[in-house]
Amino acid sequence: METQGEVHASKLLRAQTHVWNHIFRFISSLSLKCGIELGIADIIHNYGQPMPLSQLIASLPIHPSKTSFISRLMRILTHSGFFSEHHGTPNEGEVMYVLTDASTLLLKDHPFSMRCVLQLIFDPVMINPWFQFSTWFTNETPSPFHSENGMGCWDFAGRDPNFNHRFNDMMAMDSRLVSTVVIEKYKRLLEGTESLVDVGGGTGTMAKVIVDSFPQLKCIVFDLPHVVAGLEETQNIKYVGGDMFEAIPHADSIMLKWVLHDWKDEECVKILKNCKEAMASEGRVLIIDIVMENKKEDHELTETQFFFDMQMMMILTGKERNEKEWASLILSAGFSNYNCFKLTELEVGIA
Repeated sequence: METQGEVHASKLLRAQTHVWNHIFRFISSLSLKCGIELGIADIIHNYGQPMPLSQLIASLPIHPSKTSFISRLMRILTHSGFFSEHHGTPNEGEVMYVLTDASTLLLKDHPFSMRCVLQLIFDPVMINPWFQFSTWFTNETPSPFHSENGMGCWDFAGRDPNFNHRFNDMMAMDSRLVSTVVIEKYKRLLEGTESLVDVGGGTGTMAKVIVDSFPQLKCIVFDLPHVVAGLEETQNIKYVGGDMFEAIPHADSIMLKWVLHDWKDEECVKILKNCKEAMASEGRVLIIDIVMENKKEDHELTETQFFFDMQMMMILTGKERNEKEWASLILSAGFSNYNCFKLTELEVGIA
């Protein structure tokens, strides 16, 4: 039986481990970045079967002096759930690797590849503001991003084509997934609609999928001028640059995907009021965003929602909201009711 002193020491050591793991958490993220930049996931995928470590090393674009370190990189990536070890017969002896569901989402050619997210989030423009976080709490600067870069995120994107391109790629990735779900499970939301404005629709990924399934629908992709400049229109898709705080083009219905979480409550109410003025009396506003839920039984999903909320604080001036907060915004903008429905594991539609 442990003495009181031994119990205290055990708790102290466990607490120390917890602190160490959070201090070192960046190692998991940056090891993943390294693995993707080396092309490990695509190499294993193209091999077509469990890949021996020696074969993986021989296929990597690395210096011969670094071959002994790959097993250590694979160890942490396996521990993090991005690869799985496969053990063959005892005579083979060598560890082999296969992809997991997570690493599949990091393949170059996967239709929902998240490589663009990794590239954006680890851009120094996005990382460096975190070093301004505690200082930001002591001053009136709108966001740590503003403190670091001297301007807000949208102004910066308008001046930096590379950053703007990476941001649009990330939004297009999520739009491909969400649009597929909307078409497959919630076609009723768009049936009978003749015109739709996709507010903050980026380069039109969501609009393209929608009009393919609803050829009678005319879609306006409405975003900042630098986002839509030079994009090629089609018979069903028109690109319009403008400011959603001033006015939104008229249509039967309006879509807001990952838009309102960027803004403060009063700004969201203004956007929603402009939507109400712009849409037909029988139309609807379709909001696709996160609805915060603190589910103790799903720790990973809850943590993802918390991470998104912190990112909104860091980069912009918005936040993620629970259903009560969403209802307050919607009713304050003059709408009389709303319905929530699940889209992806992370996102909810509000119509």
